[in-house]
Amino acid sequence: MNIMKIAPAPGAHDFQLLIKNILAYSLMLEPEREIVYSNKHRYNYFALNKRIRQLANLLQDLGLTGGAPVAVLDYDSHRYLECYFAIPMTGNVLHTVNWRLSPAQILYTIRHAKDEVIIVHEDFLPLIESFEGQMPSVKHIIVTTDDSATIREQYDHYEALLAAMPETYNFPDFDEDAVATMFYTTGTTGDPKGVYYTHRQLVLHTYHLAATFGFVAGATGRFGSDDVYMPLTSMFHVHA
Repeated sequence: MNIMKIAPAPGAHDFQLLIKNILAYSLMLEPEREIVYSNKHRYNYFALNKRIRQLANLLQDLGLTGGAPVAVLDYDSHRYLECYFAIPMTGNVLHTVNWRLSPAQILYTIRHAKDEVIIVHEDFLPLIESFEGQMPSVKHIIVTTDDSATIREQYDHYEALLAAMPETYNFPDFDEDAVATMFYTTGTTGDPKGVYYTHRQLVLHTYHLAATFGFVAGATGRFGSDDVYMPLTSMFHVHA
């Protein structure tokens, strides 16, 4: 097939489809809209933006400079939302661990993904502790909790680590085909199979959904900026 391409102008910006742009648009359009995690926590997009940058600084402080898989085992929380942005936006890879798999399969996915950091809710900590000595790639375990009274001192705590980090971070530009996230299939034969998504794929998917549900008259589930959206799918499963 013969196609025509025009060379870009000298100095033209090669705009990459990166997840950071989704966050930027959300902040411009609805900065004071609230995000609610059950009856436990609520904040607006200003606070989300600040905490995402604090998490980005934490990842950098841990030595994760890009391409490092970070596993998350948590409920559908505001913390998980922060990880959805901060981990891939720093060039690292978010591994959404399916905690409904068997322990042996969960360990398999952690080992196969070569996770370097695990961010785990305290409810799943006994499971991770049972894998001690079997996760050679894991360098750091960070514990989240919904009740500060239950913090176990021997572990790094998510909120304490974030609170010590700066609130500013300049997210870099990089190749839009960089892997952003990974998860593992369920219900298949043999071991779970890894599925990878790039920044480009996720951004295009997001724009497609926004166009379909926001502008197409009669679209099933149509909603706009004045609607409240309640996700029911687990955040570890196909990006909720």
